[in-house]
Parts: sequence; C-alpha cells; structure tokens
Amino acid sequence: MRDKTQTNSAAPGDGLIRAGAIVFFVGAVATLVTVAPLFLGAKPFPTYMFGLSMLMAVGFLVAGAGVLRSVAAARRQTRGASRSGSAPQ
Repeated sequence: MRDKTQTNSAAPGDGLIRAGAIVFFVGAVATLVTVAPLFLGAKPFPTYMFGLSMLMAVGFLVAGAGVLRSVAAARRQTRGASRSGSAPQ
C-alpha cells in the first residue's frame, strides 16, 4: 500500500515548531550577548537584556507545544485509519 502523505506536506504542529526554534535562537543570541561582558570585564548590559534571555525558554515551550500538536494529529489520523480499515465483513 502506498503512503498518502507527501514528503513536503506540512503537519499541524510544524509552524509552531519553526516559530519556537526561531524564538529559541533569538533568546540564545541574547543570552550570549548578555553574558559576554561578564567574561570580557566590560560594563554589563541593562536589565531588559536579561529578560530577552528568557526567550530561550519561551521558544522551547512553543516548539514543545508544536511537537505535542503533531503527535495528537498523528494519533487522530491513525485512530481514524484503524476504524475505517477494520470494518466488519
């Protein structure tokens, strides 16, 4: 039997995963920028930069929500396929 899913089709949680990855990497860059003056002996950045570092956690949570959404959609699809495929004969 041939699989009906195309390789370039987007799953329900793919957008959240991509957005979470982008937010995570922005937070990672902000963390590196915030921590760098501590090692270089320079004047520390303002407090809001430490807040931007929290974007790493936000991005991780958004990507995790996307993974959970993809898993839920796959389970629904599998459950629907098993119900339609196991009809009494």
